[in-house]
Amino acid sequence: MSDTLKPGLSTTRRVDVDRDRTISFMGDDCRVYSTPNLLYDIEMACRDLLLANIEAGKDSVGTRVELDHVGATLMGMWVEITVTLEEVNGGAVSFSFTARDAVEEVARGKHNRFIVGIEKTAQRLQAKRAKAG
Repeated sequence: MSDTLKPGLSTTRRVDVDRDRTISFMGDDCRVYSTPNLLYDIEMACRDLLLANIEAGKDSVGTRVELDHVGATLMGMWVEITVTLEEVNGGAVSFSFTARDAVEEVARGKHNRFIVGIEKTAQRLQAKRAKAG
């Protein structure tokens, strides 16, 4: 692993909550950031932090998520997602995260990822495709 990939490494990403990130069951005036889109943005923040600190030819896959979505963020607002690397155990990495909008905390939790070699993973997936027929 990279010398820079150590617990405490952190980044914050601001996301604009646009129409594509929202759900509409409360009507168009009350469109809010959907949990699946929030989760995607959290995962990508963690992945991007890893990509900036691991060797070329490596990437990561998500393996576990613990997410408390505790506040609603309306369409047109922004959310800041802060992810912090908590543990590195070989290729297994653990993050904590928080997300907040201009008014309140909207999410917190934990996310685990595993660092993989892109070429080796692609070979394994192609073998699975062949087995599946």
